[in-house]
Amino acid sequence: MCYRQAMALPLIAVLNGPNLNMLGLREPEIYSAQTLDDLEAYCAEAAESLDLAIDFRQTNGEGELISWVQECRGRAAGLIINPAGYTHTSVALMDALLAIDLPVIEVHLSNIHRRESFRRHSYASRAATGVICGLGFTGYRLALTALADIVEVEQ
Repeated sequence: MCYRQAMALPLIAVLNGPNLNMLGLREPEIYSAQTLDDLEAYCAEAAESLDLAIDFRQTNGEGELISWVQECRGRAAGLIINPAGYTHTSVALMDALLAIDLPVIEVHLSNIHRRESFRRHSYASRAATGVICGLGFTGYRLALTALADIVEVEQ
């Protein structure tokens, strides 16, 4: 594909929060033995098959994650976010998601409803078009598919 065609593809931001850089090391029985690099490659392959471009990022910092969300407004066609620990704590992240006026899919590798009770509440869900949890890497592919459909309808 030439550079010019790649520029025309709808951009989906895929933002990941704290500790996802520890995939493959941290609790592999919950989060899998695959790494963040594996997840990025998986998302890139899925996006290519859907004629989407992605901007895949991970941070451990709440402020940086919020800044990245804000950058999506006017730049991206949609957002996939795994807020990780900020899911349950960050009103500021929720406010940023509400302000960007984009379709947002919240994704979690594990089923947050089968875990500790504090993980069952999500501030991010208030801003999300949809939520996918408990399906591991497959959840990201499903989120990309959903956003491809949403973006197509909006064009």
